[in-house]
Amino acid sequence: MIERRLFNRRQPGRIARLWAWLGRFLLKSIAMGALLAGLGWLGMTAWYAYLFSGPVSSEEQIPAGEAGMTQDIIQTAIRVVDQHREATRYLRDAHAKAHGCVQAEVSVLDGLPAELRQGVFSEPGKRWQAWIRLSNGNAYPQFDNLQDARGMAIKLLGVAGRQLIDSQQARHEQDFVMFNHANFFVSDVAEYRQNIAAQAQGKTVMAFFPSWDPRSWQVRHLLIAQATLADAPASPTRATYYSVSPYKLGTANAKFRVRPDPHSCPAYTLAKPNRELPNFLRSALYQQLSADRVPACFVLQIQRQNPARYMPIEDTSVEWKESDAPFETVARLRIPAQDFDTPEQNLMCDNLSFSPWHGIEAHRPIGGINRLRRAVYDAVSAYRHARNGAVEPNRPVAQ
Repeated sequence: MIERRLFNRRQPGRIARLWAWLGRFLLKSIAMGALLAGLGWLGMTAWYAYLFSGPVSSEEQIPAGEAGMTQDIIQTAIRVVDQHREATRYLRDAHAKAHGCVQAEVSVLDGLPAELRQGVFSEPGKRWQAWIRLSNGNAYPQFDNLQDARGMAIKLLGVAGRQLIDSQQARHEQDFVMFNHANFFVSDVAEYRQNIAAQAQGKTVMAFFPSWDPRSWQVRHLLIAQATLADAPASPTRATYYSVSPYKLGTANAKFRVRPDPHSCPAYTLAKPNRELPNFLRSALYQQLSADRVPACFVLQIQRQNPARYMPIEDTSVEWKESDAPFETVARLRIPAQDFDTPEQNLMCDNLSFSPWHGIEAHRPIGGINRLRRAVYDAVSAYRHARNGAVEPNRPVAQ
């Protein structure tokens, strides 16, 4: 009896010591895991710093088999259009939901240095009339409060000179197609084919982890995709948009960026948006331009490639660092107060086509993703318009 009582007294002490040992073990495990994760992150950072360093080519380098991969992607993109079509119309394979198409004016700055006076920026003080389409990135219209990319497509009107596509000589346009992240979550055409095929099949994980082989995993690109699919801004006029892929700028190579320039417009305080509304970005745009009659201002900027730095043409997943080449403002963009949200203008907006290849030689798109865009944009646009029984509308010049 006495021995049993002594045993019972010792039992709580043993349990306490066991819990203390488990606690120490867990703390050590967590600390070790954090240390290993930190070392892994430092190792990855050092590896990518080494990998993404040194000079690059200033010329395009077209890999073997790209044309065949492009045809595969066209078929997949058309399948996406079929999957997401609505009862009465076929939608774009990306950026299906527009917040509105608005008239705008793009004014070239005076006093640009000679190397920036190229193409549509060659005439100081020139004012271009334009259409701008603002959109969400998803292939199906979804609520604005869901994480998504946001896009801006600009179409300058009345542009003289031969168009890049032989069959499009009647256009007289220059398009700039951008979205709100500085780099893309795929590198090239081969990776794009694998990514879009996985997403079209509803296998989102396979888009970045195509096999069990860790060497095929695209963790860095997954992180870029997560950063791209961000919360919506308070208004489409409050976001910065990037071309992501490069273009010619005369004989140089460059990327484009459009960023808000509120100091060039009357002061405006945007009302806090009701993010529960499915179309609150259109509502914010309407509130500023149509209800409050306040214009929105941006600057259009160019970042020229420095081939001595790691600023590749063929890999759109690599951001060109501003420390290697700063952005330079070449024009100001002004969206005047206007009534844009009408059935007629929304239909026109739906039927408008934007493409990096709607333009002139001075701004020729370069790199694999841009070569892919030429074929895919044309094929999907033709397919969509044919199924909708529509033609691209006449584009009235903005007043």
